[in-house]
Amino acid sequence: MQKFNTTILFDLDGTLIDSTSAILEGFAYAFSKMGEACPDDEAIKKLIGYPLDEIFAGLGVVGDTSEYVRLYKEKYVKIYLDQTMLLQSAYEAVEFGAKFANLGVVTTKTSKFSKLLLDKLGVGEFFSVIIGREDVEHVKPHAEPIINAMKGLGLPVDKRVFMVGDTKLDALAASNAGARSVGVMCGYGDEAQLRKHCEFVCENAYAAVSLIKQNL
Repeated sequence: MQKFNTTILFDLDGTLIDSTSAILEGFAYAFSKMGEACPDDEAIKKLIGYPLDEIFAGLGVVGDTSEYVRLYKEKYVKIYLDQTMLLQSAYEAVEFGAKFANLGVVTTKTSKFSKLLLDKLGVGEFFSVIIGREDVEHVKPHAEPIINAMKGLGLPVDKRVFMVGDTKLDALAASNAGARSVGVMCGYGDEAQLRKHCEFVCENAYAAVSLIKQNL
């Protein structure tokens, strides 16, 4: 693929895709199999963006969360392709961005699942790099996912790199890596937190890409 001076890295859940139903079903399955009541949907949604082990801990699981994570994945892998859709204008955002920027994905999902999903949704061809949970030791808000994405592209992290995401974790990762951040309000993040931590805040991914083009 052609290399541009500008790079846009996208989060997935709440930024480009909506897989809420599959996520909630995965948590319900895991808690049920463990003989426990599942926390309410809103409690789960507030934690989307964090790694699964941290989400289960945040939902009250004490000690080892590995079996909960295993059960979640057991269910999720069976349903996520059918229960995930692109958010409104996400395709247009990616298509537009690919005309002037290198595109990548930085997510706490596994990169294997993410690649299959993006291909099914018809946008996989636009991304030159996908960094998932298994590709890093430290997840967002650590800088490592962004640094690894740029290594994959063979480019440095600088102010021509934009991280687009729906939570403060994306913005903090960008700041820690030396990149710029654009928050989107179409996902799971708190608007006040986005405005506190992001350089820019937009309605959705298409508005974010348009803003980036204007600020080159």
